[in-house]
Amino acid sequence: MDLNTIKQVTRPKTRGELGSWRDGDAFLAGGTWLFSEPQPKLTRLVDLSLLGWEPLTASADGLEIAATCTVAQLDALTPPVEWTAAPLIGQCCRAFLASFKIWNAATVGGNICMSLPAGPMISLTAALDGEALLWAPDGTERRATIVDFVKGPLSNALKSGELMRSILLPAAALTARTAFRQVSLANHGRSGALVIGTLSGNGAFALTITASTPRPVRLAFDALPSIDELHARIEETVDAWYDDIHGLPAWRRHMTLHFAQEIVSELGEGAR
Repeated sequence: MDLNTIKQVTRPKTRGELGSWRDGDAFLAGGTWLFSEPQPKLTRLVDLSLLGWEPLTASADGLEIAATCTVAQLDALTPPVEWTAAPLIGQCCRAFLASFKIWNAATVGGNICMSLPAGPMISLTAALDGEALLWAPDGTERRATIVDFVKGPLSNALKSGELMRSILLPAAALTARTAFRQVSLANHGRSGALVIGTLSGNGAFALTITASTPRPVRLAFDALPSIDELHARIEETVDAWYDDIHGLPAWRRHMTLHFAQEIVSELGEGAR
């Protein structure tokens, strides 16, 4: 879609060239949402494509994902053999309601910053203890966990002019065992519930709930809980179930509790 209110497009090559932020600005990465509907309040786009950020960097610290890394680039990653959680990458990439064309344009950072309940990059990075690096216009930077970053539908922790630079998935999270469950009302529909369980080498368990709740919910335990304990914790913690055309709250709650039970059983069987 043409954005007929845009008067200027800047293409910085370094952080110093990003310039000052003003009302009517928007960062442009993949643009799959930006160009999907009218944006009457926007007058300038700051194109991030020439900044030259390495899409994926694996190190002893874990995996750094540039905010401009596309879904296709992430899915094509060949991970180290010790990253037992790596299958989650492909599973979450395939939870997109998107064609291959979108895969080659949509970015990881863009999906997270949209902060929609069914954003699968939110599911992936929240489940694997992801931490975002945020750049401020004044040259400072800060970090925020993905669980804390996403506040609700179309709402996140970005301040005016802040930019997501990258997301770090720590090595400890990447070596966990995982279990993945996802459901949609249609065969290729938007996720109505997406639940991920992780079991670390020291026996610690975490359950991450997305799509069925307005924002990601992550529940941590020192060890695998009983199903009754896990269900009680979910009911105690989740204060709202998401409600839109992709699923009623009662159905989302039911599927989340059902998936939680399956995940504990799956990871518990593997542990034995």
